[in-house]
Amino acid sequence: MPLSRIVVPIDFSERSTGPARYAEALQKAFQSKITLVHVLPPPHYEFGAMEVGGTVLEELIASRAQQVRADLDNFMADELPPGTVDRVVREGDPAQEIVALAHEIEAGLIVMPTHGYGPFRRFILGSVTAKVLHDADCPVWTGVHLEAPSPEACHWRKIAVGVDLGPQTERTLMWAARFAELAGSEMALVHATPNLEGKAGEYFDPDWKTHLESAVREEVAALQERLGLRAPLVIDSGDAAPTVCRLAEEWGADLLVIGRGSASGVFGRMRANAYAIIRQSHCPVVSV
Repeated sequence: MPLSRIVVPIDFSERSTGPARYAEALQKAFQSKITLVHVLPPPHYEFGAMEVGGTVLEELIASRAQQVRADLDNFMADELPPGTVDRVVREGDPAQEIVALAHEIEAGLIVMPTHGYGPFRRFILGSVTAKVLHDADCPVWTGVHLEAPSPEACHWRKIAVGVDLGPQTERTLMWAARFAELAGSEMALVHATPNLEGKAGEYFDPDWKTHLESAVREEVAALQERLGLRAPLVIDSGDAAPTVCRLAEEWGADLLVIGRGSASGVFGRMRANAYAIIRQSHCPVVSV
């Protein structure tokens, strides 16, 4: 779990300060190098409708680039020591450039906020964050609470790991266990089993919950033994996103780690619910 390089996209809004503060705390804990990146849209996006051209347009483009570079150089300059941060300006599609940069420098983590627009802001992730979550190879640290974290929020004493026993579970557990080890954190696993109770008047096996929970515990125990891990497992039945978030909150987690590559199905339900978990979680979420 290399965290030697952390990428933090910056758009100079209030939403940029929170992720940068989390990255600063991670840098101190893991001696990481932070790369702040701002992505400029292509010139024709900004100036295409302007009735100017030639030298005037070239001067506008150059002035825009100079101003962005100055803004990025000044962003949290007093809080982020020069030796710990690189500041990069790129041009193009924001999500594509963020992911490309992370791949180029072999970043171990991308830290960025969620953001929805208009009447659907409670139900969707911002398009840039969603694309980065979809395309990035490295884990992505995000959440609705990144915009204004308190100093206490930048600590990770207790880490909950959402396990769905899909193909991504092993990688997710290994990442979380390594993070917990290096950060000196306590770790617990949380799992949501499907609710198989029948509708009113329908027959169902009253012992279904016990049987299903027993099967899950056996599989998780075997997985932990294979990986050399030992962490408590908390299980409850219900819809994956609210159940996982509730279990993590009840346990007092400061960070929730989930996989985003698992297949859907009875056990592998995390991928289909990753966005909902990020929206509903009381704490930041790392999608591995």
